[in-house]
Amino acid sequence: MQYMLLIYENDADRVEHMEERMPHCAAYVEAMRKAGIYVCGERLRAVEATTSVRVAEGRTHVVDGPYVEAKEQLGGFHLIDVPDLDTALAWAARCPSASRGAVEVRPVWPTD
Repeated sequence: MQYMLLIYENDADRVEHMEERMPHCAAYVEAMRKAGIYVCGERLRAVEATTSVRVAEGRTHVVDGPYVEAKEQLGGFHLIDVPDLDTALAWAARCPSASRGAVEVRPVWPTD
C-alpha cells in the first residue's frame, strides 16, 4: 500500500538550514531506495512562494500565501510503498524532519 509522508517544519528554519540538512535527508532517501519502498519525493520552495486558490459561489479567489497560518508548514513529501501502516510509521519516525517538526502519514487512495 502507498503512503504519503508529509513533512511539516518551521519554514524559516527549514529554508535557512536546508543545505546543512540535505546530507541527512539524502541518506534517508537512499535507505528507502535500498529497502525498495521509495516511489518519489520532493522538497518544496519556501512558504513565501505559495499561492492558494479557492472557488466560492463560482468565483475564483487567488491569494498569495499558504491556505492557513500555522506554526509549521508543509516543506516536502515522500511517497512510499510498504505492506502496512506500522511499516509506514516506522519509516516516518526515521525521517530527519520528524525530530524538528512532524511527519504526517496518510494512506493514498488506490486507483482502480
